Amino acid sequence: MNIVDSITDPDWRRALREYKGYLKLERQLSENSVEAYLRDVAHLANLAIEMKIKPEEVTLDHLRQLVARLHDADVALATQCRIISGLRTFYRMMLIQDAVKENPVDLLEMPRGSRHLPDVLTDDEIDRIIATFDLSMPDQARNRVIIEVLYGCGLRVSELVNLRLSNIYADEGFLLVTGKGDKQRWVPINSSALHLMLQYIETIRSQLHKIRQGEENYVFLNRLGSRISRNYIFMFLKDAVKKAGIKKTISPHSLRHSFATELVSNGADLRAVQEMLGHEKISTTEIYTHLSHQHLRDTISTYHPHYNK
Repeated sequence: MNIVDSITDPDWRRALREYKGYLKLERQLSENSVEAYLRDVAHLANLAIEMKIKPEEVTLDHLRQLVARLHDADVALATQCRIISGLRTFYRMMLIQDAVKENPVDLLEMPRGSRHLPDVLTDDEIDRIIATFDLSMPDQARNRVIIEVLYGCGLRVSELVNLRLSNIYADEGFLLVTGKGDKQRWVPINSSALHLMLQYIETIRSQLHKIRQGEENYVFLNRLGSRISRNYIFMFLKDAVKKAGIKKTISPHSLRHSFATELVSNGADLRAVQEMLGHEKISTTEIYTHLSHQHLRDTISTYHPHYNK
């Protein structure tokens, strides 16, 4: 099945067909280049379809969510930039067709080559986010557990949604996590997060009337008995951050960064942090050392009267 036909929504499928014709006739690109451009737009199309957003309804905020998803999936920086470039071309075509009044991609900043981390959260901010959940509601009680596990274990959001009941080793206090490249690693889970997760499984998950076939072993399920989606986690976290009055730009991956930053800032062994995060190279983990140093520099810059003279 080709890229266009793989798109399930008729509006997006039609837009991609028109884009394909535009690339061939107007831009006179090769077949391989056309396929590459279509593949780039398919990333946005699949996210937009999940959110029930038509091509002409895409905003800067939706594009930022796409970039966050690409970042969470550890898509290479060069690939992220190429995808954004392809989306800009797509919306140029939409402008020519008068389907949109402005190109939303023109307002999107390209991911930077610097090794800059997104905003991280403090313990106090985590508590403020958790305080926004109404724990009498099963969905929100489950969401609280998700925050605790992401922050307490430093998991990627994809690792959390794919976590299985059989991956919980409660007596040992560990999770067996499947990361990038299907590599498995052992991650410690603190007693509080473990207790909350087991409580969720026993009192909320067990009360679901029906669980979708093939998803019986996944830990975190929605009310329909299906595995919870990455995008849902992004959306409920964004809403909770707003309710908590936190002005930072936060995604589920920010909780992983917060986990690592706390460990490194408090003197944790870098190799141990590397193993818990599932980083293949120690150089990836060393960015948290740089962040810790920056925090020290910012502190002295703020509080020492001679530092900025």
